[in-house]
Amino acid sequence: MTNLATQALTATFTRLYRLSHLASMAAWDQAAMMPPKGSEARATALAELQVLMHQTLTGAELADQFRAVDGVPLDDVEQASLREMRRQWQQANLLPNRLVEAQSLAQSRCEHAWRKQRKENDWQGFLENFREVVELARQEGSLLADAAGTSVYDALMDKYEPGMRSAEIDRIFGDVKGWLPELIRKTMEKQAADAVIVPQGPFPIDQQRALGLKIMTLLGFDFEAGRLDVSTHPFCGGVAEDVRITTRYSEDDFMRSLMGIVHETGHARYEQNLPREQLHLPVGQARSMGIHESQSLSFEMQVGRSPQFLALIAPLVQQHLGQQSAFEATNLAALFTRVRPGFIRVDADELTYPAHVILRYEIERALMDGEIEAEDIPALWDEKMMAYLGVDTRGNFQHGCLQDIHWPGGSFGYFPSYTLGSMYAAQFFASMRRAQPNLDAQLQAGQLTPVFNWLGQHIWQQASRWETAELVTRATGETLNPVYFRQHLERRYLGA
Repeated sequence: MTNLATQALTATFTRLYRLSHLASMAAWDQAAMMPPKGSEARATALAELQVLMHQTLTGAELADQFRAVDGVPLDDVEQASLREMRRQWQQANLLPNRLVEAQSLAQSRCEHAWRKQRKENDWQGFLENFREVVELARQEGSLLADAAGTSVYDALMDKYEPGMRSAEIDRIFGDVKGWLPELIRKTMEKQAADAVIVPQGPFPIDQQRALGLKIMTLLGFDFEAGRLDVSTHPFCGGVAEDVRITTRYSEDDFMRSLMGIVHETGHARYEQNLPREQLHLPVGQARSMGIHESQSLSFEMQVGRSPQFLALIAPLVQQHLGQQSAFEATNLAALFTRVRPGFIRVDADELTYPAHVILRYEIERALMDGEIEAEDIPALWDEKMMAYLGVDTRGNFQHGCLQDIHWPGGSFGYFPSYTLGSMYAAQFFASMRRAQPNLDAQLQAGQLTPVFNWLGQHIWQQASRWETAELVTRATGETLNPVYFRQHLERRYLGA
């Protein structure tokens, strides 16, 4: 954008990007490094920063800048940039400053308390803060929904997955619920006869961390533009120029931290490879959370749990964790594709993972649309975990409805992005294999560059130039098609 009107818009959104940089780093520190007594001061500081950014987005000066650009001739990239700016501006103007501040405070307080309450299995204590988070999210959703003509939940989901609606999610997830239970059953029957060697711990945390760093290097993480730390819940934060990923360790289970690192490295590579000349503008940032999750799940599920990749890293596992028969390539492949319903979403195998997402989606949609209240969550959680996975979570809040950071942080509408991400990832790799029939052989030989190059060209460097359906169509020749996800799972787990 080169004329005076567009230069003013660029300057404003550059300022917003710099402020969001500070907010992101403060939030990372809050989750990974901040001492407990810093919580209240950090909450108020972040709330102040959120209000400052909101005031910038809703001020008269920015409205004047948008009016000034009307009728100015723009090329395709500039039009896309203006589209993404307008989207942020229009949504911000629907929300009053007092609500933005109240949400930031409530979410910070709830999330901070959740870290302790989760460990203590304290659902009742959690409810005290959580009720306010829910009420404020409903207020936000109502304001957004009134303007968009959607349900409250759809308006909130649109923040993470622009254009997606629950009617489409219901159709997609309804189809998955129709075939997934039988696929899980057949896979578990098939695997029952497999002789899998269980690794013998303990696995010292420093050795797990060293292994994780080696694998991050193998996956192309730029350590001059990011780092690895520890948090209660694994995440990727920071900013594109300084990506902060976290994991969590258990000396009894190295697989948890390893796949957590692979997953978050996928997020990080997306951020680190967004177009640098546009990072300060919305058009240069990640397209949606479904696309973001497609990158983490491309790394974790499509590549990370493939026999080719596990054969590649088997020597690294043995080098850092010791010589065990369990660490041989064929056994690692069996371990990392073992299907066994469990409590924890982030530790779930590839087949049972969608069930974890679907039950969360169904609960949070009902919660935001006012069909249930916060107090109803545990009973619904227990019912759906038993129905979908045969797992009894009664009274186990720590490994049940308190396990995720999303709800205490107010991120209602995010969960569908995980399974959408799995579907996008499967579709991307189907397209890759059509273009490169020898892709698996290249992975087996340790050549990961073909994957990185394809993602770089079709996803990373495109950022938000295209809306999601257009981005996926340009990359694969069609919009989201969940059939590739089913085909991938059936091929990997049944050999179909």
